[in-house]
Amino acid sequence: MSSMAGLKPQHFQWDMHGDVAVIRLKHPERKNPLTFDSYAELRDTFRDLVYADDVHAVVFAPNGGNFCSGGDVHDIIGPLVQMDMKDLLKFTRMTGDLVKAMLGCGKPIISAVDGVAVGAGAIITMASDLRLATPQAKTAFLFNRVGLAGCDMGSCAILPRIIGQGRAAELLYLGRVMTAQEGLAWGYFNALHDAAVLEAQAIALAQTITAGPTFANGITKTQLSHEWSMTPEQAIEAEAQAQAICMQTEDFVRAYKAFVAKEKPVFEGN
Repeated sequence: MSSMAGLKPQHFQWDMHGDVAVIRLKHPERKNPLTFDSYAELRDTFRDLVYADDVHAVVFAPNGGNFCSGGDVHDIIGPLVQMDMKDLLKFTRMTGDLVKAMLGCGKPIISAVDGVAVGAGAIITMASDLRLATPQAKTAFLFNRVGLAGCDMGSCAILPRIIGQGRAAELLYLGRVMTAQEGLAWGYFNALHDAAVLEAQAIALAQTITAGPTFANGITKTQLSHEWSMTPEQAIEAEAQAQAICMQTEDFVRAYKAFVAKEKPVFEGN
C-alpha cells in the first residue's frame, strides 16, 4: 500500500481532512477549467488511489463559487480543431480514462457543486458516487451546443442510470442546464445546501462514510460499477463472493462483538 495524504499535485489543489481528500480545480477566475495537464494528473491520481491506505474518500469541491467550466477554450478546444483523427482519439480516450479511474479507484467520491458544472465538469459530478449542490448550481452536459454528440466520457451509459433514460436524453440532446432543484427531484443530487456550508456538509458526509468499514465500502463501490453489465444471476453470485470476502475481515468481527456488548462498533478498515 502507499501513502497519498502528502500529495502535492501541480495542476489542482489537494487538501486532507483526516482520511478524506479534498480536490479543487485551479483558476477560479475562469471558473476552474480543465486542461490537458489537469486531465492527465487527475486520471493518474485516481488510478493511484486504488493503492492508498491513508485516503478513504474524496470530495470534489468548488473553488471561488464555481465547480468546473469544462475544457479550457484556449488550452483544449483551440488545439482540438487542429488535430487529426489519431490525436483526437488519444484525447477522447484520455478523458474517458479519467472517468474509468474515478469508477475504479475503490474510494467513495462526493461532488460538492456550486455555480457552474458544465461539459467535462458535469461529467466529473456524474462519475461521483454522491452529489451535493447549492440551490444556485447549474449543471449542463452541453456537448450538443458545441457541435458534438452527447455521448461523452460515458454519459450515455451512466447518466440514464442516475436520472432515467428520458431525462438523460433531454439533457444530452438539448445541452440545456439542469437546475439544482431539477437535479434534486430527479435523484441526481442527494441534497442541496447553502454555499456557506456546502463543502463542510460534503466533508462531513465523507467522514461519516469513512467511519464505516472502509474495506467493505471499496467492495460496494466495485460492485456498483461492475454489476451494470451483469445479469441478475451473475450479480447475485458476484455479491455472494464479495460478501464472503467481507465476512473474513476484522471489521465484521468487531461489529459482531460490539452488537453483543451493546456498543457502537469502531471500524478500522481491515
